[in-house]
Amino acid sequence: MSVDPKYVLPNLAQVLADRSHPTITAWNRLEGRPRRDDLGRALRAEVRDALWMLTRQWQTGEFHGEDAGAPIAVKVAMRTAPVTAYQPAGSATATYDGTVPLEAQVEQRPIAWRWNEQSMRLDLRAQVGRQWATLLRAVGMDKYLSSYVARYPFTLPARDAAGDYVFAHRTSWQQLAALAGRTIDGGALLEHLAKPGTKASDGISAPAVHQTKLDAAGGELRAWFAKLYLQPAGDAWKPPYLEYQSACSVPQDGHETVLTSTEYAGGHLDWYSFDRAVGSTGLGAVGPQTEHVTIRSFLPAPVTFEGMPDPRWWALEDRKTDFGSIKPSTTDLAQLLLMEFGLLYSNDWFLIPFRIPAGTLARIDGMVVTNTFGERFWITAAGAGLEENWHRWGMFQLGTPATGATADTSLFIPPVTVNTLEGEPLEEIELARDEVANMVWAIERTIPSLSGGGRSGKDEARETRQYHEALVMSNPKPPEAPHAPIAYQAMTGVPEHWIPFLPVHVPGSTREVQLQRGSMLRIIEGDRAVEPPRVPPRTTLMREGLAVNKPYYIHEEEISRRGVAISEQFRRTRWIGGQAYVWLSVRAQTGRGERSSGLAFDSIVNTKR
Repeated sequence: MSVDPKYVLPNLAQVLADRSHPTITAWNRLEGRPRRDDLGRALRAEVRDALWMLTRQWQTGEFHGEDAGAPIAVKVAMRTAPVTAYQPAGSATATYDGTVPLEAQVEQRPIAWRWNEQSMRLDLRAQVGRQWATLLRAVGMDKYLSSYVARYPFTLPARDAAGDYVFAHRTSWQQLAALAGRTIDGGALLEHLAKPGTKASDGISAPAVHQTKLDAAGGELRAWFAKLYLQPAGDAWKPPYLEYQSACSVPQDGHETVLTSTEYAGGHLDWYSFDRAVGSTGLGAVGPQTEHVTIRSFLPAPVTFEGMPDPRWWALEDRKTDFGSIKPSTTDLAQLLLMEFGLLYSNDWFLIPFRIPAGTLARIDGMVVTNTFGERFWITAAGAGLEENWHRWGMFQLGTPATGATADTSLFIPPVTVNTLEGEPLEEIELARDEVANMVWAIERTIPSLSGGGRSGKDEARETRQYHEALVMSNPKPPEAPHAPIAYQAMTGVPEHWIPFLPVHVPGSTREVQLQRGSMLRIIEGDRAVEPPRVPPRTTLMREGLAVNKPYYIHEEEISRRGVAISEQFRRTRWIGGQAYVWLSVRAQTGRGERSSGLAFDSIVNTKR
């Protein structure tokens, strides 16, 4: 059998180098074949090389580890004391017994029944009046209902400039007209009962035995309203600072430890809202001043969390936490510390559960840890030392704002609520800077309507001005004929829901300034008034001091370039005993930035022909 000459390769190496005969290469693969029916031993991933294990430990740095044992027993001496006193800034101290959430105690504001000598909050007035009628029927005194309707009536004001809060708004006029002459003004009755020496039977012609029943029912009405709506004995809201200021005291080491909250803007009261007062002699609280020392032993448990490395060599972590997808910026220190903790030090933390009731200031007097080698260690707080030492490590600790003060390692758990229900805002004010006009504007975005709910301040201001313009047009002043095509305009106008705050010098200082509330004039063409009236604020928050004819100042540093947004609304919560509490609260938040009112002075305008 002869071979084709083309398949005779005298120099195989040269042919392969030149690739003269390209072919498809094929090969065989060696595969292992199990000798048993089950795969148990194959899945063990047995390692029979001890040197590999040693080098793996060297690679991960285990040979540099400390020869320390794990904690197996802990004994703790805990000193605890409850909050016993509460004091709104500038008011008297009251005993705190924990029946009312501290958050409600701090935030509660008085309910104003009238402003500008005008009766407001028709909804609450009608609610109290209906409750009074119910109490009269319960004691068999319902025959005096008509007498109370006549003594505490809802009345419509005169249709003039002073009645603009009713007749300028169709809905308000309809609601007040529906109540007038038909029901009792409960707000007026409560205002009467709040005066010293007054009784519910005042002005009601009735026998002495009936007057006694009416007076008793009046006491029940006051108790019912106080239970339904919390009313403060002292207001913690400080208008010049746009924040709440309060203090509470706790017995500690035989004296009162005062915790102050001076920059709380509303929302949620927690431990970070308090600082320890240095040098305070106490609030002068009366009542039990007792501390409790509890000694307990624990078995410490390792701290676990989602995504932590598994301590076993051959365990695979799940994909619930993907550290690769975390992309912190170079200035995001919190994320970097959290990643370092989770990846390097997660197995070094142990948990010792100690239950502490709410409303308690707790401090560890001593902690002893016993490890697996039988060694005992006295543990001191990591955050101990001077407050100014930035090398300290502290968490959930109270601040001590004083030079050279010792850090407070106590843990404060305030008696506050977890969740609250918030009603729709009754008032919303935006305090914004206007650099062109060199002032701050308080823009009343939401104002309380006559019926009690919140209403758009812009719409309310527009309707009020239209009402006053209609009054002027009903008795117009003859216009003067223009003598020139242009005229001098001293000042332009702004919407009536914009309230100016002007910078003024602080008394005794030539550099420091503060913001004083002003008012715009309501100038209507054709008005015969000798002096244009001032536009009053429509929100209670901006009416500070008007009832006693005092100016209202806001500290200039409280209004940043971002501005401040303030809102007022009712809040409701249920406390640990099942009681429900409702209070009127205020919240201050960061604003929306600078605003421009368009206010201009000394301008030339074209005259109308």
